[in-house]
Amino acid sequence: MNTKLAKRMDTLSPSMTIAISTLAQELKAEGKDVLSFSAGEPDFDTPQKIKDAAIEALNTAKTKYTAVAGTPEVKAAITKKLKDENNLEYKASDIMVNVGAKHSLFNIFQAIIDEGDEVIIPAPYWVTYPELAKYSGGVPVEVQTNDASEFKMTAAQLKDAITPKTKMLILTTPSNPTGSVYSKSELEEIAEVLKGTDIWVISDEMYEKLIYDDLKFTATASISDDMYQRTITVNGLSKSVAMTGWRFGYLATPCVELIKAMTKLQSQSTSNINSITQHASITALLGEVNDDIEMMRVEFEKRRNIACDLFNEIDGLSVVKPQGAFYLFVNIKEVEENSLEFCKKMLADTGVAVVPGLGFGLDGYFRFSFATDEATIKEGISRIASFVGTYK
Repeated sequence: MNTKLAKRMDTLSPSMTIAISTLAQELKAEGKDVLSFSAGEPDFDTPQKIKDAAIEALNTAKTKYTAVAGTPEVKAAITKKLKDENNLEYKASDIMVNVGAKHSLFNIFQAIIDEGDEVIIPAPYWVTYPELAKYSGGVPVEVQTNDASEFKMTAAQLKDAITPKTKMLILTTPSNPTGSVYSKSELEEIAEVLKGTDIWVISDEMYEKLIYDDLKFTATASISDDMYQRTITVNGLSKSVAMTGWRFGYLATPCVELIKAMTKLQSQSTSNINSITQHASITALLGEVNDDIEMMRVEFEKRRNIACDLFNEIDGLSVVKPQGAFYLFVNIKEVEENSLEFCKKMLADTGVAVVPGLGFGLDGYFRFSFATDEATIKEGISRIASFVGTYK
């Protein structure tokens, strides 16, 4: 039998974050002493009120197919959340619920990107963005950032990257892998560059509630009417509400044609997302677990402070203190430019798993997740310090 696969599969690369996490799990299963800081997953359990809402869904027969784009109740909860928290006015018909935000992004790329369309992606970036661009026939255009700019793309860089083929810009705030947060003024400058163009903006705001130092989050679509019209807001509950396994993501856009196209696509792929998850998610969207979210946020901020201080004490390493998410993007250039080589050797020698910056489009760094307990963080960084001290 001829097992030749479709050519489009050759455009995809495996996720480096998942690969490292899987390897760490395998080594741990073999009995090796492994500390993994590779996964983008909170170590907290899902709040009890959400679990109770899921049980209620099971006991009240909310176990049937729903509308493809989501139940009226969950879409109403999303529109209320966006209005109350982000000052954004959407109708229920502007909302779509997906199997996690990764699914939201897949639908968007498939509905918008044609062969040869360029997608501007500030680097470092979440590993999935360029892969979706390539799979959809598009061309990723990476804009390099660095420590000095806190890994944020400037308006000038954006202007230089735009060509007649530019179809989309991706903004992630707070960022994975750096934790960087775009300020209102920075978003306003970007918005000014985009005026008069037909460029879509995907604003990935998954880590919106994990913000530190009393910083105020600004939603990209709230900057101006022009940005509202061109922005597709992508969000979910995986990170801030510790609901990774529930697979709840959503998107919002005032473009009726786009919503219709993505609903058509989803109707022929996954159809609706889990009905029980939809019902349980309303509890989180309406603010009933805000105390739990704040508890997690405070703990993450404490861990961030500890981890940053410890890393910046290691000769040869440095880190910019992030204002959001739960990652540090650690600069190792003084020790090793090849992040993949560094991280593989460190895992083998010390049992510490982190993700090479290469996977995020910026070599000479690694991503360290502080979504784990304080004792593990201290032990992990201690091992890293010892490894760096003898690295050759």
